[in-house]
Amino acid sequence: MKKKLNLFFIAALALAISCGNPNKQEDSAEVAEDQNEEKFNDSNLEKDTEFAVEAADGGMLEVELGKLAQTNGSSPQVKKFGQMMADDHSKANDELKALAQQKNITLPAALSDKHQKKYNDLAEKKGKEFDKDYIDFMVSDHKEDVNLFEKQAEDGNDADLKTWAAGKVPTLRHHLEMAQAAQDVVKNNK
Repeated sequence: MKKKLNLFFIAALALAISCGNPNKQEDSAEVAEDQNEEKFNDSNLEKDTEFAVEAADGGMLEVELGKLAQTNGSSPQVKKFGQMMADDHSKANDELKALAQQKNITLPAALSDKHQKKYNDLAEKKGKEFDKDYIDFMVSDHKEDVNLFEKQAEDGNDADLKTWAAGKVPTLRHHLEMAQAAQDVVKNNK
């Protein structure tokens, strides 16, 4: 009996050690990057997989924040912009998922910790405060997105990902222009 009890405790301890902290989930983007590194480590496609993970993570954030803008925003322009973000980025995310599946690239299944934090921060805000912070973030985020996608379109190694990225640049530029226009409206409605 004592031997069985010792084996039980050893097994339980081993399980606890192997599981780590059950309350702490791994960052979904980091998990995807690690899996891609294993698959593409010695490949010239490693940078392409990093782009795909970053684009997917950012795209998911755009969709979730777009939905949030429709409920927490007060400006009709912010709500309309949020709807456009949810619609356009959902479509782009689906295209990227299909392309990644063809290429055996792992994409994050959920928002990265960094993007989840940004979502949580904005989710606590409502009305004019939400409008300002959301639109300010959309302007800065879309500037980064345009640069990221242009770089992939120019320097990527995978022809399909280069083409996909290049095809998204005009839409991202349009989003940036719309965000800047909404930013002007929000600033004038203080």
